[in-house]
Amino acid sequence: QVQLVESGGGLVQAGGSLRLACAASGRTFSRYGMGWFRQAPGKEREFVAGISRFANTYYADSVKGRFTISRDNAKNTVYLQMNSLKPEDTAVYYCATAPGPGVVVGSNEYDYWGQGTQVTVSS
Repeated sequence: QVQLVESGGGLVQAGGSLRLACAASGRTFSRYGMGWFRQAPGKEREFVAGISRFANTYYADSVKGRFTISRDNAKNTVYLQMNSLKPEDTAVYYCATAPGPGVVVGSNEYDYWGQGTQVTVSS
């Protein structure tokens, strides 16, 4: 059974930084792409960043240059470093596993999801 557990969320002032982590178990982590999504109140879940099995990365335009996704296959963990945070980044952040080794953008293509971690950016 695949389990994903996010951590690292919290309250931060605009311009600050947070680092999210997602620990995975129950699957050979290194074989699969991973993604981060977020969902703000009243809005649909949106793609934030993805990383392939071979560490190729892809970002939403809204976070490009501010967020960095990375993975540590030895620790079965994917990270999201978030810098220069803005109030509009406030959301619940979720990690998810892709069905294959590549990066995918559509949330309906991901097969396992974590429970989410709240990120709140104050102005």
